[in-house]
Amino acid sequence: MQRKAYVPGIAALLAALLAGCTGGSGSNGTAADPKPGDISVNTPAAQPGKYRTLPEACAAVSHDSLDSLLPGIKQITDQDRRDTAYEGQATLTYDTDRRVGCGWKVDSTDATDHLSVDFERVVSYDNTVSDDARAQDIYATEETAANLPEASASATPSDTGSATATPSATPSTSASSTSSASASTSAGPSGTPADLQPRKLSGLGDEAFLNDKLNSGSSTTRQRTVTVVFRTSNVIVRIEYAEQPTASTGTPDSKEMQDKARNLAQKLVDRFNG
Repeated sequence: MQRKAYVPGIAALLAALLAGCTGGSGSNGTAADPKPGDISVNTPAAQPGKYRTLPEACAAVSHDSLDSLLPGIKQITDQDRRDTAYEGQATLTYDTDRRVGCGWKVDSTDATDHLSVDFERVVSYDNTVSDDARAQDIYATEETAANLPEASASATPSDTGSATATPSATPSTSASSTSSASASTSAGPSGTPADLQPRKLSGLGDEAFLNDKLNSGSSTTRQRTVTVVFRTSNVIVRIEYAEQPTASTGTPDSKEMQDKARNLAQKLVDRFNG
């Protein structure tokens, strides 16, 4: 009776030992291999963006540019007040490595002018998405929100930042007239000419667009705001330039303001690429 009870005990012990050996072999072999669908440790991470830092925003706009955009500065006779006007006011941000900005507001005899610049360095925290790709997504969202007229054509900024108008001697005159009329209709109450409509811009960074709005600043004056947004690699730059005339019948000139804003944008592109 003792021998019959002993044999099954030995068999159970051998079975346990064999099971342990099998499990150990698996843990050192195929069990450590990645499962189908797992991201391999050898998969290269998405490329980081070109820019690792941002310029100091209030120093990014030259005095010459400020004189052009804010003519009231040169009318300030007190040197200390003029120097303060040039300095601008830094935008409050919580991470200057990721976002910085600056704003200026200057009164002149003819108008009150506002200028703001904003620099955002985009960083993707997804190893499968590059910084550039993430910046493209953010830029695309802003362009969509601008609701640009579909009929607007791209314009290539010249060295002076002036808008490129469609040549008048175009073979398909009727088609051009129809397109211009459609674009003018899209402008709403501003009555902006077709070649000055809100539109995408070519030749300015990797991608860019311009918006132009004429709003009622009060019951007697109207404020025009021109916005230029462009992306260069993983940095998005936003320029907002606004003017409100002091005269009750005054209306800011669209072409002049667009030229100035685009000229500044080109200088900032050159600064990043320099």
